[in-house]
Amino acid sequence: MTPKQILDSFSETLMQDERILSAQEQALLRNLLHHARSASLEPETHAAVNATIASAVGETVAQRAFAVLGGSIVERILQSSGADSSGFSGVPDSAVSAKKGSTPGQPQPKPKPPAPSPRPEPEDIPIPPGPPGMLAMKPSITGATALLERPAVMPARSVVLDEFLSPQEMQELSRFALEHEADFRASQVVSQDSTEGVVSEKHRRSRVFMELGKHQDLILARIQSALPLVLSTLNMEEFLVANIEAQITASNDGDFFRGHSDNSDPTTASRQLTFVYFFHREPRQFSGGELRIHDYRRKEGRQIVTGGYQTIVPQQNQIVFFPCCAMHEITPVECPSGLFADSRFTLNGWLHK
Repeated sequence: MTPKQILDSFSETLMQDERILSAQEQALLRNLLHHARSASLEPETHAAVNATIASAVGETVAQRAFAVLGGSIVERILQSSGADSSGFSGVPDSAVSAKKGSTPGQPQPKPKPPAPSPRPEPEDIPIPPGPPGMLAMKPSITGATALLERPAVMPARSVVLDEFLSPQEMQELSRFALEHEADFRASQVVSQDSTEGVVSEKHRRSRVFMELGKHQDLILARIQSALPLVLSTLNMEEFLVANIEAQITASNDGDFFRGHSDNSDPTTASRQLTFVYFFHREPRQFSGGELRIHDYRRKEGRQIVTGGYQTIVPQQNQIVFFPCCAMHEITPVECPSGLFADSRFTLNGWLHK
C-alpha cells in the first residue's frame, strides 16, 4: 500500500487526533508544504518533494495509529478500503504479527525509552525526560474517562527561518559584538515575587549587551516583514506591536538557562512573541546550547512540562520564533577555548502587545 493510500484510508477526524499528529506537527507540515509550493522548482522536482513528504507523514501516521489506537482499529479502516495491513509502509512487523497468529495473552516486547540527555533541572519547573525531535511521541491515554480527565496540553510551537540576514549584515553584526566585549554584563533573571532583575547563576548564566545601535533597527525591520507569516503559522492572532526588547547574548563554556517562560511576571506580562537569531564564528567552536521548547500543561497556576519537546540546534544566520508563554530552556554550552569570540551568540528579544 502506498503512502498516499495510507493517508486516504484515514478519516479527517482521525487525522486531527493530536495523539496521531500534534497541533505543532500539523503547523510544521502546513509550513513545509507552503514553502514547497512557493519554491521555484521544476514539475518533476515538485513531484519528488511531495512524494517524500507524503511517505514520511504516511509512515508516521501508520506507526502512531497502531501504537495509540490499536491494530484492530487500523485493520478495520484498511478493510473498508480493500487493503491488507501487511501492506503498510513503515508499520512494525511486530504490530502485524500480534494480530495475525500470535499466541493470545503472550506478552509482546516493549521498546525501551531513550535515555534522557543530561541537563540542569529547575527546582520549580519539573522537566521529565522525553524524546528529542520535532515529531516526539506523546503519551497515549486510552478510555473515555481518562481522556476527559487529562489536562489540556500546550504543544511546542515554533517557526524557523534560514538565511535571515545577508552575509555582509551578519558579518557586521558579529564584528559589532566582538568590538563590545567589555560592554557585556552578567545576565539577570526576574523572579515571580519581584519586579527587579537579579544575577542568579543557579537559574541562568550568560552575558548580555543591550545597546545594539543600527543592528536593532535592521533585524526588527526584517522581523516586521516576516511577522504575518510567523503569526499565521503559529496560529496566533495578529497584534499591534507596542514595544520591542532586544539584546545580544553571549554564552560560553558552562553557560545555560533553566526552564522558564518569557512572560510569567508582571513586568513581562505584555510580551507576546519571542525571537532568537543565531550567529557565531565559523567553524563553530562550541557545542550544546540547544534551544528546547517544551510541551506543557497548567496545574494550580503553574506550568508543568509533560515530557515532549522540540530541539533546535543553533545554526548560522537562522532565526526562531515562538510564543512567549512557551516553556523553554537553553542546554549547557561547551566551549573548550573559553574565548569570548568562540561563544554562542544570539540577538534575541520579545515583541510586546
